[in-house]
Amino acid sequence: MPETNRIEFKRELNDKLEKEIIAFLNYREGGFLYIGIDDSENIFGVKNSDAVQLKIKDRLKNNISPSCLGLFDVINEKRKGKDIIKITIASGSEKPYYIKKQGMSERGCFIRIGTSSEQMPTRMIEELFSKRTRNSLGKIKSDKQDLSFEQLKIYYNGIGYNLTGKFASNLELLTENGVYNYVGYLMNDKNNTSIKVAKYNTKNRIKLIESNEYGYGSLIKATKQVLDKLELENKTFTRITSKERKDSRVWNPIAIREAVINAIVHNDYSKEVPPKFEIFPDRLEITSAGGLPEGLDEKEFFEGYSVPRNKEIMRIFKDLEMVEHLGSGVPRILESYSKDCFTFSNNFIRMNFSVPEGVRIIGTAPVLSTKLVNSGGQIGGQIGGQIELTERQNEILNIIKENSRISRNAMATELEINESAVQKHLTTLKNKGILIRVGGTRGYWKINKNN
Repeated sequence: MPETNRIEFKRELNDKLEKEIIAFLNYREGGFLYIGIDDSENIFGVKNSDAVQLKIKDRLKNNISPSCLGLFDVINEKRKGKDIIKITIASGSEKPYYIKKQGMSERGCFIRIGTSSEQMPTRMIEELFSKRTRNSLGKIKSDKQDLSFEQLKIYYNGIGYNLTGKFASNLELLTENGVYNYVGYLMNDKNNTSIKVAKYNTKNRIKLIESNEYGYGSLIKATKQVLDKLELENKTFTRITSKERKDSRVWNPIAIREAVINAIVHNDYSKEVPPKFEIFPDRLEITSAGGLPEGLDEKEFFEGYSVPRNKEIMRIFKDLEMVEHLGSGVPRILESYSKDCFTFSNNFIRMNFSVPEGVRIIGTAPVLSTKLVNSGGQIGGQIGGQIELTERQNEILNIIKENSRISRNAMATELEINESAVQKHLTTLKNKGILIRVGGTRGYWKINKNN
């Protein structure tokens, strides 16, 4: 792992720390700084790593402007049995960043060029300053100034940290003029931001069967409520083949958690459009407002380059250990799903997580937990032998398992096929002895458990 345009090594912590960090903040791809490794990639390690990490965080907090809180991670790693420190730096949205003591000048501003950090020429400083993002949430004044943060304090207490009287300033909940900003509004106990989790009984948005709203309070609380709701919906289903019984979740829980956090943390709240979560019979859709952050393309997005849209929100989520590392979210999603699950537009990013083949989310039942298998599978035991079923026949049996009095017409609507096709499958299931009709027209369906 040699030094590159995104990787820098330092044998020990020295007075060039701020220079290197600023160069990565001003670089469009961010980067990584390792302390405890020299330029020849020899590993020397760091003594008293915890104390050095605290010193690094303090220097970055106090010596760099604009604030880079929420734009860096400082963690300990083991290399050949020795402690080294890895600093992950995201590309900032308020370029140019500079050393406070030197001001916004060539002596204070740096940019990554190749494997070195160079002084930024005056012309580049002026160009970056003219493009600086001025409508960030940290600069937008909250219309409501009578704010309370009891929920936020509880969450910080939960990780063993008590917020002091200066917490609003420390967490960047204030504008430069000392009034609450929009981040403070989103984090306070009462606001008008609501995140919806909707559930549909069809593959389009015609038949809404459940709508939950989480919010009107701290964004942290709303996030936890959304995560809890989707965890409840993400039930286990069972497939049984001639070789094995396999239990699976509808969606990979790690990937879904990352997707939820990503959508909420990086949502463009300046448009006053919160993210939304929609459950369909065949998929989960997660939509966040705002396209790709400025300066980031799709290739860089998938490779995990981090350009936080809302660094203040990112900082709080990291404090509360709801975000693991900068830039880790998308790569963790891609461990379980392909890039095709992402759709980009100028104003939105949508993630689409399909339900596994042969499984449907039906009615009010989040997912079917059944011993019936999909197309090509078999049911039955020693009595009567094994019976082959098609995927559609399994779907019909699953529907009946949830509602034994369901009509043919309702089944057809559920499966989005015509009623005659449903009747054909029902006749086949009855002829195979799997399905029994009890009580005629006003009766109900019964699955023969002997098969």
